Amino acid sequence: MKNNIYSTLDLSKSLSHFQEKVTKLLESTNISEFDGILLKVCEKEIRESALILAGEGIALLLHNLSKSQEFLDKAMHKTQGWWHNKTQKHGCKKRQILTVGNVEVTLKLPYVVERQNEPNKTKNKQSLHEGFCPFLRYLGMSEGLTPVVLSTIAQYGAIAGSFEAARTTLIDWGINISLKLIERLTYYFGKIGIDLRKNKLNDLESGTLSNLNTLKDQRVVIAADGGRTRIRINKKGRRKVKTNRHGFVGEWMEPKLLTIYVVNEQGKKIRTGDIPVTSDGTYEGYQGFLKILEMYLVNLGISQAKEVLLIADGAEWIWIHIPPLLKKLKCPTETYQLLDFYHAASHLQDFADAAFSTNNERLEWFKKARKTLKKGQTLDLMRNMGEFILSATGERCKILVRERNYILKAYRRRLLKYNEVASKNLPLGSGAVESLIRQVVNLRMKGNSKFWLKDNAEIMLHLRCQWIAGSWDNFCDSIFNSFIKPISS
Repeated sequence: MKNNIYSTLDLSKSLSHFQEKVTKLLESTNISEFDGILLKVCEKEIRESALILAGEGIALLLHNLSKSQEFLDKAMHKTQGWWHNKTQKHGCKKRQILTVGNVEVTLKLPYVVERQNEPNKTKNKQSLHEGFCPFLRYLGMSEGLTPVVLSTIAQYGAIAGSFEAARTTLIDWGINISLKLIERLTYYFGKIGIDLRKNKLNDLESGTLSNLNTLKDQRVVIAADGGRTRIRINKKGRRKVKTNRHGFVGEWMEPKLLTIYVVNEQGKKIRTGDIPVTSDGTYEGYQGFLKILEMYLVNLGISQAKEVLLIADGAEWIWIHIPPLLKKLKCPTETYQLLDFYHAASHLQDFADAAFSTNNERLEWFKKARKTLKKGQTLDLMRNMGEFILSATGERCKILVRERNYILKAYRRRLLKYNEVASKNLPLGSGAVESLIRQVVNLRMKGNSKFWLKDNAEIMLHLRCQWIAGSWDNFCDSIFNSFIKPISS
């Protein structure tokens, strides 16, 4: 690992050094020999110098804050909710903080600990348990990293294809730490997010969850789907002698994901700060998923929506459990449920493949059947499918019946109202959640050689959902706000 740069805490000196470095680069450039490769070299060196300058500036800011008694008192007050009955001030301790550009600054900060009597100690003696620096906790720097550095590590740790890829990217941005530390900090950051979600679930149970009215008078789309990931299950019994580890098996589990978004009158997705996309998922089965979905819908104010569309593929758990939940949450009268049109069309394609022997016949029937389905003329379509079934035998007949019954089942559940939903300029496909599955699960978490501990998989799923939804900054803000715990709370 590259040696850290210790801050000079002298802004004039840092600016002078930056100017000297950049001036030297500019003066050494031979215009006649300049090309794209030389530009890349200069650009890289200027960026590295700029990151170091930024780190020096942040280090000086932290140093100044640490010398301000007013700010130290504020940090003490804002974190007193973390104190226990026997927590006391315990002098000052030196702490190293890493900023961008790999710049490190040492701060001398007030420290508090919890004193507890130990059974083996005399009455006059007490042991010191692990404490914390209120300054660091208040600013979200208990891990010895500035907020931008910590959140950037978690960001790339989650969205990169691997922790190794994340480390390469982080080095390019002036954050040079070990692979193991990147992994630990990513899970640490994500675990806080999971805990905050649990807090909201507890608020839902107690009836104290706030209603933000985000969805008031909006046209809301709710989509759900499942993916596949191998979860590592340790074998029972003794550890292996050579490795001192239990063996394990990888079992496929289905993470269930959701996305909630708003569309305008033309059916285009709205993505603004006031109306963000909400995406999340879990490995806790359909019951855990339903609680998370309910929490988000209540928090966003689904009962105040103008229109609601639930759209998904034909998974049984979705259509058995989510519609009753929407009814329980008092969704508006104009609430629609729709089987993803392209999923339904794929079953028509399978029917055509079994019904006809030539490609032209298959294609002609499929196009006509697809249009019939889209127009809402489902009964006519099923009658036509029934005619082919009557003349079929053997395995071919079984396939035709299976595909017809799939359409029939969706029709009985009233999931095929494509003409009505289309007239409202609402989406007919669940591409949003299918894209979410691909980006969140398939590109990082799915693979025959990938085995995840369940808790780590839950964290990674949650982190990647926040990034894909475009809500990473708000997610980070909620985590750093969680470090503030004034005594009044």
